[in-house]
Amino acid sequence: MPLTHSSAELSAWLRLSLEPNIGSATACNLLGALGLPEQIYAQRATALIRHVPEALARQLAAPMPEDMALQVESALEWVDAPGRHILTLADPTYPQSLLTIADPPILLYVAGDPAYLQGPSLAVVGARNATPGGQDNARAFACHLAAHGWRVISGLALGIDAAAHEGALDAGPEGAGTVAVMGTGIDRIYPARHRDLAHRIAAHGALVSEFPLGTGALPPHFPKRNRIVAGLARGVLVVEAAKQSGSLITARLAGESGREVFAIPGSIHSPLSRGCHALIRQGAKLVETAADITDELGAGPTPAVRGAPRPEAPLPDHPVLDALGFDPLHLDTLQARLTLDTGDLQAQLVELELQGRIARLDDGRYQRLK
Repeated sequence: MPLTHSSAELSAWLRLSLEPNIGSATACNLLGALGLPEQIYAQRATALIRHVPEALARQLAAPMPEDMALQVESALEWVDAPGRHILTLADPTYPQSLLTIADPPILLYVAGDPAYLQGPSLAVVGARNATPGGQDNARAFACHLAAHGWRVISGLALGIDAAAHEGALDAGPEGAGTVAVMGTGIDRIYPARHRDLAHRIAAHGALVSEFPLGTGALPPHFPKRNRIVAGLARGVLVVEAAKQSGSLITARLAGESGREVFAIPGSIHSPLSRGCHALIRQGAKLVETAADITDELGAGPTPAVRGAPRPEAPLPDHPVLDALGFDPLHLDTLQARLTLDTGDLQAQLVELELQGRIARLDDGRYQRLK
């Protein structure tokens, strides 16, 4: 439990965060007008009605409901364990970058080290149904950024998010680490297959959520989560995104808050490139390498380049790769570009797949990776 709060003070903060029909904007207005939550709950309804509608004033002036009291008690028990924290707006360790967004969460549940919420950070986001190439890009960019002092922020989702977290962890103990902002309660890992990844992040970074313990994965929670992803970061890198996606929401929120927006271009034929291309047309910076970002923003305060992987030796040319190019192709289209019979071509494709130079996509097309 943070040393700046007594149990009674933290209980009042927790109650305020749990109040129905009171979002973070209304809560912040009350805090600004009346002081800390304990002072808010000390007011009579007649005083509160000057700041909120009558129904809310009576709700705040009434005793805490029993079910809410149980939730508060559970949170106090949760935060009493090692490596767990609840940061409120009054806490000196609350991330300062979130204070610049329109509706900062009034408290954050943190598993891991809250220090990872401070300092230079970059969000890396993109499609859940990402291509193998997109995931490789996210992993490589995140590793480079973390090795050069930039903490990687993402949302623990499938696809690009997971690859970004993994890349930051690949930078090793000297890297800047990674932060996962969750759209569920911090005790509910979603998707469940990322449980091991979440444990690694908590050990070498931080898991963060504004949602109460036990909150499940509901669709409206993820856009709310995205504003924290954007708010924690100096900029947002979009790796792959369809024209309508949550990643574009994150990028828009970042731009509205004065953050930098970066996007990786892709094939004109790929639906997952259209969101990035739209961002570039709107003024996002086109990037082809992670160095493009660090050149723009500078290195972090404590670069950890020893954690970065060594450059790989150039791979030899291969006629099938030359024919494939960088757009996914079906077997018959690829065969039409080559003078190989079906058996020889399939054998070479299998060899290239085993070498990690191509991937077979779910729709049967082949995608070049290296």
